[in-house]
Amino acid sequence: MIKINNLNKIFNPNKKNEFYALKDISIDIKKNELVVLKGVSGSGKSTLLSIIASFLKPTNGFIEVNGEQIAKLPDHHISNFRLKNIGFIFQSFNLFEQLTVKENIAVSLIPLGINQDQIDQKVSKVLKLINISHKKDEKVFNLSGGEKQRTAIARALVNEPNIILCDEPTANLDYDNSLIFIDIIKELSIDKTIIIATHDPLFENLDFFNRIISMQNGKI
Repeated sequence: MIKINNLNKIFNPNKKNEFYALKDISIDIKKNELVVLKGVSGSGKSTLLSIIASFLKPTNGFIEVNGEQIAKLPDHHISNFRLKNIGFIFQSFNLFEQLTVKENIAVSLIPLGINQDQIDQKVSKVLKLINISHKKDEKVFNLSGGEKQRTAIARALVNEPNIILCDEPTANLDYDNSLIFIDIIKELSIDKTIIIATHDPLFENLDFFNRIISMQNGKI
């Protein structure tokens, strides 16, 4: 599903403040594998997720995601690739506070050009899956942290992507809501490829992950 070989990401290359965020990263991640990227802040795990999601391009090296060499895709194809293949769960949720739960999820479907009935069906499906249907008409600014996280997960799933990427997903959650998130991820891992970047110790001793990959100073 994801093949990475000798990948590097350098910020400000050939300048005095040149910084290697990633150094010679090589990973193969299989379909429906659940992988944790473990490391302290600044270890490079979020940068790696951003490259897999095609938010960033590597400086050099090889990366293939779901059969596409994404570093070689022109910019106007990148967003279409991400729309069809990637669901991204952000640390700070990245929701529109003035919109309702339902509206936040539906926004992700606009680029597909589907009709309102199809949008409503897809939104209703993920609302039920993530158990947030009772809050569908609530404005996001009224939600708790756990409810915002559920909304963010539903938004990531609404396009039915093959790959789910989670960047520090429990950083803004209390213990109980972190456990709820872990239970949701366990269910999703049945038929999704999932990568979680985290330094939360809750993820260290769970038995349903395929691998934990440690990162430090941009290296595995």
